[in-house]
Amino acid sequence: MSEQYVVGLREVDETDVALVGGKGAHLGGLARIEGVRVPAGFCVTTAAFRRAMGQAPSLAERLDRLAGTDPDDRESIRTLSAVIRGTVEGIGVPDDFAAEIGRALADLGERTACAVRSSATAEDLPTASFAGQQDTYLNVIGPEEILRHIGRCWASLFSVRAVTYRQRAGIDHRTVDMAVVVQRMVRPESSGILFTADPVTGNRKVATVDAGFGLGEALVSGLVNPDVFRVRDGAVVERTIAAKQRAVYALPGGGTREVTVDARRQEQPSLTDTQVVRLVELGRRVEAHFGRPQDIEWCLTGDGTSGGTREGTSAGDGTEFQIVQSRPITTLFPVPDRDDLENHVYLSVGHQQMMTDAMRPLGISVWQLTAMAPMHEAGGRLFVDATRRLAAPTSRAALLDLVGRGDPLFRDALETVLDRGDFVPTLPDPAPAVPPAGGGPPAPIATDPAVVAGLIERSQESVAALERDIRTKTGPALFDFLLDAFEEHKRALGDRLSMQAVMAGMEATWWLNDKLYEWLGEKNAADTLTLSAPGNVTSEMGLALLDVADVIRPHPEVVAFLQDAGRLADDTFLDELAERAGGAEARDAIEAYLDRYGMRCVGEIDITRPRWSERPTTLVPVILDNVRNFEPGAAARRFEGGLEKARQKEADVLSRLRALPVDGEAKAAETRRMIERVRTFIGYREYPKYAIIQRYFVYKRALSEEAARLVRAGVLADPEDIHYLTFPELHDVVRTNRADGRLIQRRKDDFRTYQSLTPPRVLTSDGEAVSGTYRRADVPDGALLGLPVSAGTVEGRARVVLDMAQADLEAGDILVTAYTDPSWSPLFVAVAGLVTEVGGLMTHGAVVAREYGLPAVVGVAGATRLIRDGQRIRVHGTDGYVELLD
Repeated sequence: MSEQYVVGLREVDETDVALVGGKGAHLGGLARIEGVRVPAGFCVTTAAFRRAMGQAPSLAERLDRLAGTDPDDRESIRTLSAVIRGTVEGIGVPDDFAAEIGRALADLGERTACAVRSSATAEDLPTASFAGQQDTYLNVIGPEEILRHIGRCWASLFSVRAVTYRQRAGIDHRTVDMAVVVQRMVRPESSGILFTADPVTGNRKVATVDAGFGLGEALVSGLVNPDVFRVRDGAVVERTIAAKQRAVYALPGGGTREVTVDARRQEQPSLTDTQVVRLVELGRRVEAHFGRPQDIEWCLTGDGTSGGTREGTSAGDGTEFQIVQSRPITTLFPVPDRDDLENHVYLSVGHQQMMTDAMRPLGISVWQLTAMAPMHEAGGRLFVDATRRLAAPTSRAALLDLVGRGDPLFRDALETVLDRGDFVPTLPDPAPAVPPAGGGPPAPIATDPAVVAGLIERSQESVAALERDIRTKTGPALFDFLLDAFEEHKRALGDRLSMQAVMAGMEATWWLNDKLYEWLGEKNAADTLTLSAPGNVTSEMGLALLDVADVIRPHPEVVAFLQDAGRLADDTFLDELAERAGGAEARDAIEAYLDRYGMRCVGEIDITRPRWSERPTTLVPVILDNVRNFEPGAAARRFEGGLEKARQKEADVLSRLRALPVDGEAKAAETRRMIERVRTFIGYREYPKYAIIQRYFVYKRALSEEAARLVRAGVLADPEDIHYLTFPELHDVVRTNRADGRLIQRRKDDFRTYQSLTPPRVLTSDGEAVSGTYRRADVPDGALLGLPVSAGTVEGRARVVLDMAQADLEAGDILVTAYTDPSWSPLFVAVAGLVTEVGGLMTHGAVVAREYGLPAVVGVAGATRLIRDGQRIRVHGTDGYVELLD
């Protein structure tokens, strides 16, 4: 079958992206929707583009060079893209399909004014809109001008902004083709953009209309501020009418011009409320057709202005709407699926676990199967449904108090939703549960270190049994075994004594902070009182890497080998290390460290993430920082130093309490008991997570062996393909020896999209993303607000680190990053302070920062963007803000 170079818009639909690009495919789909009017036109296909590009053999080599250019190397991109654009514009449209374009143009009317619009195959897609990245030309008249502008559209595929956008989206330039849409020009009275979901809040029930006089170019270019209408439930609920002093109109002979709007019209609405509501109704049809919220470009014309009408487009007042483009809104955070039409309020699990990155399907599935509460997936993240707890007064108050103590932004976000009054229904408190015979609430556990020792011993026995029993399991039997293991996993998580021990440490922390502030005016006193608390497996992990550095430091050949980290391969790293002088000792030290902590990694709640045991070179930069920044014995000195500070703080507060005129001795005695309690239990706060990750590594190794078998059998192309299947789906693949490659590829594409999204703390079933606000005015102008989690003030150089493996820290640096799960704690020993975008009072990073005595502020929105790497900052860990000093 011969290739098509020109096709009519009504001959294609949204499945034809490869033929007519994203814009052309969407317009073809729009033209098929009942009641939606689309200006007539045709598409010059991607086949035409490829054939034309084939006339310039030099393009292939230049595209190869462009593909290898760093996205941040703007000068190289500018130079190369300019050369490529010049080459493409010089090609021209081959004669045979120029004639075909001429025939299609004759059907519209040879001298009909047209819009000539780029339509790339990576454009207007669910995963990337590419809005404004390629060119559109309005009011082009005559065959020669149409052909010239088709060439300009082809060349716009290689504009600097389009090239940079593709590179940042991970799209290879060599895989993208360009079609061109030619449509009859619309001369509108008004035009603008309709978002079928609120683009700011994400609310799917609120549509937003931006409108102005004349062509939409005035709005797109920023020439005028638009009228803005917000519509909910078929009514305009908010309107802002701008003073529209300028407008853009089409000229009779071609091209456009900017004009001054008559002063009497400037502050008149560009649409009536009736027209706005009618437009939103059309938008809802378009949204339903494409199955997701849309960003729609529209024009309002007089009836018959562009060649007829169609039932449903008329606004009922002698005008009609025409839709000239529709694309998905790619910035909205997805909403969890639900099986009812009730309102729901979801809390982000990632913010509680200090890991807000997107997770792969296997990671999500395993976490759901091992979690204590039902969890809902959206955008590659997990959420818990808090609606029922928010509905009853008692449970609502308890939940708000719990989340507010940990992260005030969670509480503020929830209160923002609750303050609306009608989103969460109020239900009566449930009747109190009848206690079992002879029982009531469990008695508080004794302040006894043996409790913690017994819990740890029990946990290690459970993990050892798991490792022993899983060794003989393969194929479908492995999955049956794992389902039973997941139940044991949940039993261990829900162990009453373990939960009591965790809560005892947290409650003692809260008590000390509240009471010592009340009695002595002492802020966050527990931060110092818990320094070097025993049994904190996460802080021990950071100190243990200092001991590894002590082993390596005396051996220059080993240090030199590690400094050449760029060439180190994970699978041969330790063997090559042992060949250096002192290398065997260094290898043994690293292997001993990995035996205890090698199951950890950044983002460790996602089972698909590579563990330190799998990629030991991840630790090399941290080890080298420790070699350079510390003297031998630093771990022991640091621990003892923290212990001494805690003792001094205890003596100080007890002395000051005894001196109080009212109940001083009693307050001191009660405080001493709470200090003993917090130091007994606060270290155990980190252990359940450690045990979870131990078990996860056992699961992962077994599943990885199955993946290798599937690759050997030709079922999968890559062992990591299992990461894009859910646990039940992987079970089916193992059972049937058949995998759906298209599903795996679609999941990979989805994951790339999800990586670019920022999850909110709170998400409603309407799609509204609520992140919360600090309600404070007690900080200096220009300071960045956050949550104080570890007392003290420190000034130093900010090091913005997004990848632990790229860390390059010196003594006195302040670590600034998005989040810190336990795997980041080895970096804490080398820094003087901590700033994160995500976190709470009792999250892992906060607990370890207090253990190490690091002033820390967490929950600082946009910290990695607002603080420059190398900038001097001052961290106020007691009062919860960060000052930018230069």
